Amino acid sequence: MNSLRTRRSVLAATLASAALALAACGGGSAPAQSGGDTSLSDVKSKGELVIATEGTYRPFSFHADGAGELTGFDVEIAQAVAGKLGVKASFQETQFDGIFAGLDSKRFDTIANQISINDERKAKYDFSTPYTISTGVVVTKSDNTSINSFADLKGKTTAQSLTSNFYKMAVEAGANVQAVEGWAQSATLVQQGRVDATVNDKLTYLDYAKNTPDSGLKVAAEAPEKTESAFVFRKGSTELTAAVDKALADLRADGTLAKISDKYFGADVTK
Repeated sequence: MNSLRTRRSVLAATLASAALALAACGGGSAPAQSGGDTSLSDVKSKGELVIATEGTYRPFSFHADGAGELTGFDVEIAQAVAGKLGVKASFQETQFDGIFAGLDSKRFDTIANQISINDERKAKYDFSTPYTISTGVVVTKSDNTSINSFADLKGKTTAQSLTSNFYKMAVEAGANVQAVEGWAQSATLVQQGRVDATVNDKLTYLDYAKNTPDSGLKVAAEAPEKTESAFVFRKGSTELTAAVDKALADLRADGTLAKISDKYFGADVTK
């Protein structure tokens, strides 16, 4: 009887060891199938790239004639990218204050809204290669010959929104700042000769110059530092980010990015 029990114990131990070995072999592959980056496959399976954008940010994302179809530079770039991925571009208009929270909660796959790349954001999100490159510029009247650099702003008067980064650039250059609400008011004051200049984003000026060819304004100086804007993804969206990067590279190579840029700015701001 004791011999039978011993044999049964040995057999049970052997079967248990075999089961553990099989479990170990099977367990090695299961996590790889259930985990990992599914960002691109999710987009492909639903047949659409869901994109957050403001819809009130002309000329990047806005409604033509106030109530028409959603359009703009960022919108057309996003549509072209989605086309390269073989899916539909689906837009969710979102106020900027909540746009990153919406991405975090997976309400959309990406953001296309002139989101500039910086170290703080890179620590929390993945970015595509940039599709917009811009700089800060000094804008003066066309006949102004006294301002040719940021250093020439010292002692001059500029019109600036006090909440913008360009206010800081003007102050650091030694300018006396007159507060305004935005670009339109700044441009008017420069045209009227009530201030010497305004410091603003180059894209803002290019959009204005394209739509107001007889503005009487010019870019007198350009900052060396560049601002790069890109698509934003949740951290770990490696496959989707790589696919968008390839799409942007193809669109750059076939001239699509330059064509869209010229439509809105009269210049190629994508490189």
